[in-house]
Amino acid sequence: MSFLLRRYAPKLFLNPILNRPRHSGRLHTSAAATTTGLYGFPHLKNPKGFQRFVDDAIERSGELVSYIATMPSSSEIIGAMDEISDTICSVVDSAELCRHTHPDREFVEEANKAWMRINEYLHYLNTNHTLYDAVKKAERERHLLTKEAQRAAHYLRIDFERGGIHLCAEKLDQVNQLSIEISQLCREFNENIIIDPGSVDVFPSSRIPKNLHHLVKPIYRSTSASSREPLKPRDTMKEKGFRIKTDPPTLSSILQLTPDDEVRKMAYARGNSSPQANLGVLNKLMGARHELAQILGYRNYAEFSMKPNMASSPLVVMSFLEDISNIIRPSADEEYRKIRDFRREKCGQRSGDLEPWDEAYYTSLMKSSTYNLDSSVVASYFPLPQCIKGLKVLVQSLFGATFCSVPLAPGESWHPDVLKMSLHHPDEGDLGYLYLDLLSRKGKYPGCAHFAIKGGRRVSETDYQLPVVALVCNFLGSPDPLNVRLNHWELETLFHEFGHALHSLLSRTDYQHFSGTRVALDLAETPSNLFEYYAWDYRVLRTFARHYSTGEVIPQKLVESMEGARKMFAATELQRQIFYAIIDQTLFGEQPNPPRDTSSIVADLKTKYTSWKHVEGTHWQSRFNHLLNYGAGYYSYLYAKCFAASIWKKLCKEDPLSLSTGVALRKEFLQHGGAREPADILNGLVGDGVLRYCNGGIVPDITSLCDEMKLVS
Repeated sequence: MSFLLRRYAPKLFLNPILNRPRHSGRLHTSAAATTTGLYGFPHLKNPKGFQRFVDDAIERSGELVSYIATMPSSSEIIGAMDEISDTICSVVDSAELCRHTHPDREFVEEANKAWMRINEYLHYLNTNHTLYDAVKKAERERHLLTKEAQRAAHYLRIDFERGGIHLCAEKLDQVNQLSIEISQLCREFNENIIIDPGSVDVFPSSRIPKNLHHLVKPIYRSTSASSREPLKPRDTMKEKGFRIKTDPPTLSSILQLTPDDEVRKMAYARGNSSPQANLGVLNKLMGARHELAQILGYRNYAEFSMKPNMASSPLVVMSFLEDISNIIRPSADEEYRKIRDFRREKCGQRSGDLEPWDEAYYTSLMKSSTYNLDSSVVASYFPLPQCIKGLKVLVQSLFGATFCSVPLAPGESWHPDVLKMSLHHPDEGDLGYLYLDLLSRKGKYPGCAHFAIKGGRRVSETDYQLPVVALVCNFLGSPDPLNVRLNHWELETLFHEFGHALHSLLSRTDYQHFSGTRVALDLAETPSNLFEYYAWDYRVLRTFARHYSTGEVIPQKLVESMEGARKMFAATELQRQIFYAIIDQTLFGEQPNPPRDTSSIVADLKTKYTSWKHVEGTHWQSRFNHLLNYGAGYYSYLYAKCFAASIWKKLCKEDPLSLSTGVALRKEFLQHGGAREPADILNGLVGDGVLRYCNGGIVPDITSLCDEMKLVS
């Protein structure tokens, strides 16, 4: 763990990436005639500018290291350390955003080079005993520091030690080699997912519904050919079929919308057994992380990973997961029986097992038949410009602030679709800047995520470096953003990521080390989960959700039907998240000797903790990349779900758009970033009852979530 790069990750397919910059200079806020660089950084006027960006960051950091070596006052040490972090992270995070979103391959390649170079320099910083000794001095003299500086000194020292700096040279070298190996394995795991998403060929083409034809590729064979024969040139082919690429988004659509049981079965089996190569990569990753943790004095990687978090130990997390699993099981079993009975009725079968590839299809049919929902009708009320208006409504109502469109300076943007807005308060001025890159395009980061470009930090008594973030999504539709309409789950995702953005934009910490989402992992997803509630509340939706052609406000009955459909299988979905979290805990927890096959572990856990069977031959874990980002931290989504339920019920539900609600959210939670203890933030926001102490750690109170789902806790 680098003292510079305290990060957390995002929602399921999302991966929020955080950062820090240098100087107090702000990004351009007007379209001046002068050309600027990418994200407003003057260095980045062209791809080669990344080289100079790295050079200058290393040069400035070297000056600060030399200054710290003189052992100035404790407050000056912490300030200089924070500037080093800010300087380095401006490069790391700009490169990270660029390589995931820029359409110009030369920019992407130079960003990759910059990312690798700056990370090599990070290794030098994180093993620098001069810096470590200075931080220890500052922590010893904590009485001379502000509370936030005391906290910074403490966590800087801990982060250094989590990197092994306090170990003997031999063990430190082992830690460094293992860290490099882990990084390489994570990269290989992700690359394999892209290289080998899996595919199945389906003949004839009539087996695939027309509304899915945009997701599949036409293929042809002679009428006498078997499906296993090599495909021939089109002009000799007579029978048309389709090749289905089983990447997660396509697989999800196929499973939900294809009536043909056999097609769903083939797609499910292939999609959940690709890529095969990642089984070996995952085994190596588990072994390397386990060895790393043991060298650092922990029993296993889960214990190492959780130590800085609220939970503090695997024992606390597993106790929480077991409790909530036991509570949810009866409701999940009942939902399973309803799906099974519906399938039997629909298929005219009096018996027959319900298979995993049946779930999405039949639950979708049940929701549609019960609530008469049509996804295209729902989407007609969520044109993208109106959804962006919804974000503006939130900040105006809750915080008395406005999102103002800001012209992009020449060279600042990476794509014509990108929008820029400033968050402006009438009394406080600009609070930060937000880039929106919302439409799908080839080569772009495939999920939805919050990327921080600059973290907030106080650079003088009168000057504050404003935070700058980007929201990256992949909404499909017309090339013209004005004609794009979102499904409701896409709106929910947009609001989720916007919760992360508000955490960054409204943070007002002295040090960028604690800016915005730089908080304990099991607190980080709370604002984003809270803002998902706003995507469902009719009082919020009626302020912006209007029909794209008629301008009609979304009908309340439609929203009530959407809400009813969402709750139909809420226990099943929650059970799935519990199952994912337990897999994560198990794979990175105590390692049995001899090691067990991960597929058999996953199969056993699915039988024990879900209402559904495991399909032999599948190994879904080989494409579950949250095992990389989190590593024994996936439980944090469930923590956030519980915390958000309590906050919504106690603070927001009565009047979600009131200024008093927003003031409380901002003053008690969002503005503190990671500069306060998570428990103090949560208790300060909603009082007692939001969490409880358990075996030396903290777990969320589950009462509000259980009440919401009509469960008995």
